[in-house]
Amino acid sequence: MNLVRFNSLEKSSVIIQRTRRARAATYQMTRALVLYAKRVCDVQAGVSVFFKLHFPQRTIKFPSTHFASSCVRIILKLFQQLLVAPAALGLLAPLAANATELNINGVSDYAASGEQVTSITQFSDVYPTDWAYQALSNLIERYGCVAGYPNGTYRGNRAMTRFEAAALLNACLDRVTEVTDELKRLMKEFEKELAILKGRVDGLEARVGELEATQFSTTTKLTGKAEFTIGAQSYGGDETNNLQDPATGEYLGDTGTVFSYRTTLNLNTSFTGKDLLYTRLRTGNFGDNGFSGKSDSYTGSQTQIEASKSSANSLKVDKLWYQFPLGNDFQVFAGPLIENYYMLAATPGVYKHVLKQFKLGGYYGAYGASTSPGAGINWISNRNADYSDPKFKVSVNYVAKNGAKSDPNDGGIAGDRSKGKFLSQIAYGTPSWQVSAAYAYSQAGMTVGGAGTPLGKSTSGYDDANQFNLNAYYQPLDSGWIPSISVGWSLTSFNLEDGAADGTRQQAQGWLVGLNWQDAFMRGNRLGFAVGQPQFVTQIKGTDPSNGKKYPADGNYAFELYYDFQVTDNITVTPALFYLSRPFGQETGDSAARGGTGADQFSTLGGLVLTTFKF
Repeated sequence: MNLVRFNSLEKSSVIIQRTRRARAATYQMTRALVLYAKRVCDVQAGVSVFFKLHFPQRTIKFPSTHFASSCVRIILKLFQQLLVAPAALGLLAPLAANATELNINGVSDYAASGEQVTSITQFSDVYPTDWAYQALSNLIERYGCVAGYPNGTYRGNRAMTRFEAAALLNACLDRVTEVTDELKRLMKEFEKELAILKGRVDGLEARVGELEATQFSTTTKLTGKAEFTIGAQSYGGDETNNLQDPATGEYLGDTGTVFSYRTTLNLNTSFTGKDLLYTRLRTGNFGDNGFSGKSDSYTGSQTQIEASKSSANSLKVDKLWYQFPLGNDFQVFAGPLIENYYMLAATPGVYKHVLKQFKLGGYYGAYGASTSPGAGINWISNRNADYSDPKFKVSVNYVAKNGAKSDPNDGGIAGDRSKGKFLSQIAYGTPSWQVSAAYAYSQAGMTVGGAGTPLGKSTSGYDDANQFNLNAYYQPLDSGWIPSISVGWSLTSFNLEDGAADGTRQQAQGWLVGLNWQDAFMRGNRLGFAVGQPQFVTQIKGTDPSNGKKYPADGNYAFELYYDFQVTDNITVTPALFYLSRPFGQETGDSAARGGTGADQFSTLGGLVLTTFKF
């Protein structure tokens, strides 16, 4: 009995060995046929033969050419005849089913029955720390060609057979083929549109090439603005002066209608993309007319408009400075032609003005400084954080009116004769609201008030001055009937020079309330109204009511009303009216230079139309 069993086992062993040899021979023939197909037909035919032999249950797309397709069919018929012998041997060897040979069809079964997944998180044994995590995730989510085991595992640490690699590669290539076919279909469907788009792109490339060849500068952007002003002023009151005809009492000179212009060219240059070299060129022909702000005009700075320039048609460099970031939150400024408020991190107000005295929430107080050599630095907390987040803003700067003079007895920087102004500001808020406070120390001769009564804005009679500003604004996020509101108040305290005469100013103030309605009546248009008192004296030396020396009566109220018509994106037309109740303040009727006779009433009413062209 044992002998019979032994003989049976021996025969089975022989059959198994023969089966193995037959399978090995089959593999060699398969390889030879694949190489033959690749050489005789083409590469695609070789690949088709390989997959047809090893994955018979899958649908194989034969080569598109008739010759290659015929090659594949002939080779497969030859191979089917060669398979008869090993198949017969397999039937005679039932014990070989338990052999540890790799079943070719098993790979196909695995590919067909594997658990397809749509997200890498479905694998319980794959973790983000695995080195191939991202690659596996891309295969799953982009191509959907990775399968796992039924128990939800991937078993990524197990070795992969060549057959498994072929199955995975084929599945992914099928997916790529599907995407490619869809892309080809879309390209065919939108062939005309793509041709039109290609033509447009080619045209744009040609235009860009032309612009690059003829551009003004690779680092500088040029913008500009031209402003035309036509308007007149009318004077009223009981003061007689040298602008009246003695015979008729009619006013002469500045009451005539004027037509003036101002042109501005801005050169914004950046070398790193974060820095800025700013150059401003300006010219105009306002001369000494009533809108120029020059002292030769009858009302001086009181009726100066923002769009004025008194140069006699001569172009000159009006502003010049360089600024750059220091770290993430700091900005540094330095330049030979700069005003202190250009170096601020926070703008004191948002009111858009016509008369210059309403600039910066009340012109100017601590912020007033002549264009001079200067430098400064500002800081914004979390500058790169969300734009709408509340932020603290701090600014410190210095300008010197005589900073370009080398004689230490007449100028220089940070000297006794520099006519310098030191400004510090702190602010807190968001784009829709803000509060700010500022302090400035001014040397004698520096601007302490950009506009005001003759006594209030005088630059003589004092050694130095301390100035304070409080400002706030609110602007709604959406346009409507709720206006933006800007309020400002300034106080200047003068330290008088030795021997100053009675009547010399000791303290001055100014204030403003400005309202803007964005998109008023029509989208893009703006309505503006402001009321305030330009800098006026509130205390003078020698004031003593007990001795009959009254407080100064230097007050003057100013009003303006305007409406912006946004004709196009680049053209704006602005009709405006303004009224000054007592522009000469304390000196109304008392100034011999104005031919006064003791009268105490004088007012100014002005009207203009401003047309702005931006380019």
